Amino acid sequence: MSLRFNTVSFLSDFGLTDEFVGVVHSVIHSISPDARVVDITHGVNPHDVRGGGLALARAANYLNPGVVVAVVDPGVGTTRRPVAVEVGHGASILVGPDNGLLGPAVALVGGATRAFEIRNPDYTLPLNGGATFDGRDVFAPAAAHLCNGVPIEALGPEIDSALLVPGVMPLSHFADGELTCEVFWVDHYGNCQLNVAPNEIDVFGRELEIEVAGEPRLAVRVDAYEQIPVGTAGLIVDSSGLVSVAIARGSAAAELDLGEAIEVKLRALEEADRGGAVTNVRLGRRNGES
Repeated sequence: MSLRFNTVSFLSDFGLTDEFVGVVHSVIHSISPDARVVDITHGVNPHDVRGGGLALARAANYLNPGVVVAVVDPGVGTTRRPVAVEVGHGASILVGPDNGLLGPAVALVGGATRAFEIRNPDYTLPLNGGATFDGRDVFAPAAAHLCNGVPIEALGPEIDSALLVPGVMPLSHFADGELTCEVFWVDHYGNCQLNVAPNEIDVFGRELEIEVAGEPRLAVRVDAYEQIPVGTAGLIVDSSGLVSVAIARGSAAAELDLGEAIEVKLRALEEADRGGAVTNVRLGRRNGES
C-alpha cells in the first residue's frame, strides 16, 4: 500500500504501567501496517492538559511530517470534540481532543489550515465498553486511516479552526523593575523552564536576584551547566530557547522548592547584595531530613 503519511508521532499521559500505549500502537498497526509510530512521551502528568500541550509544542518542530496523536483527555466521554487539525496546508495532521492540548503546537507551526470533528464511524472502532478510551477507539484508528490516504474531510464535519479550544499560556510581565514569571516545566533533571525569553532579562546583567516564595537568592546567567558556581542558581537558555533555572549537577526544583506554575520574580542585583547579602542556594539536607 502506498501511504500518504508514514509516521504517527504519539504523546499521552498514559504512562507505561498499563497496556494503553501498546494497545494504541496495535490498533494503528492493524489498520496501517507500514506506518511507523514514534513515541514522543507518555510521561505527561495525568490529566495535565497544559503540561501535555507544552511538551507537544517543544517537540513540534522536530517531528517527522505526518500524523500526530496526542491524548491527555480528562474530558473523555463528555461533549468535548475529538478533532483532526491540518497544519502546513496538509504537511501534517494533529489528532486529539479539542481541549487546548493541541493549541500550543498548532500555533507554533503557523496555525491550522483546516479542522474537522471526528464523527464518521467508518474510521473509528465500535465501542465494546464505555466511551472512556478515545485514544484506542477514535484517535488511533483515525490516524491510521489518514496514513492510508483517507482525506481528512472524510472523518467528519469541518469546524471553524478559530473556535478550537486554545492552549492558554501565561505571559511574564515587567513592572517596577522586576520581571514576574512562572515555571512552565520541570524536566527530568530538575531544571525549571520559565516563561521568559532570554532578551527579557538582558536589562538585569549577568548577576541578578531570583525570588521564590518571598526569599531572594543570587542567580548567575551562564551558557553551560558546568559554569554555574556551587551554591548559586544558574539561569541558562535551554534547548527550547527559553530561560531555565538550574543548579550545577543538582535539581533546581528540589533546592529552590520550585514546581510547575510556581511564581518566580527576577530583578537586578542591588550593589549592596553583590557582597553576599542575598541568600545562596542551600545545598545538602534540609532541616528535619535524615
